[in-house]
Amino acid sequence: QVQLVESGGGLVQAGGSLRLSCAASGRTFSRYAMGWFRQAPGKEREFVAAISWSGGNTYYADSVKGRFTISRNNAKNTVYLQMNSLKPEDTAVYCCAAKWLAVTHTRSDYDYWGQGTQVTVSS
Repeated sequence: QVQLVESGGGLVQAGGSLRLSCAASGRTFSRYAMGWFRQAPGKEREFVAAISWSGGNTYYADSVKGRFTISRNNAKNTVYLQMNSLKPEDTAVYCCAAKWLAVTHTRSDYDYWGQGTQVTVSS
């Protein structure tokens, strides 16, 4: 069982930056691939970024590539999402998710989800 708690969301102007954190419980965190997903009002939850259990492989949605960076610190059981050059269309609830071993960008592959943190980007 893995419990996930996100933090770091907030209100920021377009062009600004935020760093999201996702703290995980459990001693086997280092064997879980981690992902970030987001859901805007009236839209489906979509993939943002994912990182392999070792941190050696990362994947991004085209819409955030070059602006967002996913990373992890297995010693701290934490995964991060650094978001730069934010745009109003990045406004959404951001959730982290965990799945055993193999990393994917498919929402349904993930077993554990956090409650999410709101990110609002004003124009």
